[in-house]
Amino acid sequence: MRYISVDDAHKRVENGQMMILDIREPYEFEICSINSLQIPMADVISRVSELPRDKDIAVMCRSGKRAEAVTNMLATEHDLINSYVLEGGILAWIQKFDNQLESY
Repeated sequence: MRYISVDDAHKRVENGQMMILDIREPYEFEICSINSLQIPMADVISRVSELPRDKDIAVMCRSGKRAEAVTNMLATEHDLINSYVLEGGILAWIQKFDNQLESY
């Protein structure tokens, strides 16, 4: 399993090389969100066809634990080896890039 820092992910998203997959629950999206594809963890398998194979994917949850499980599943069961765990999740993103977003 591969990990990516919020700094590296941010640069790669800005350059169009990476997208963020937010796997938090809908109520969490309502609290705060960033520009990402939002698919709750429970729905990722049924919506895996929506994920790109031509760019890298940073899987994001609140702090990183759920993202580890999803990233592992994407790589091992769906051959999406272009997926990474976003270290620290949205909490790290908020701290580094957008402290105006609500932290929970």
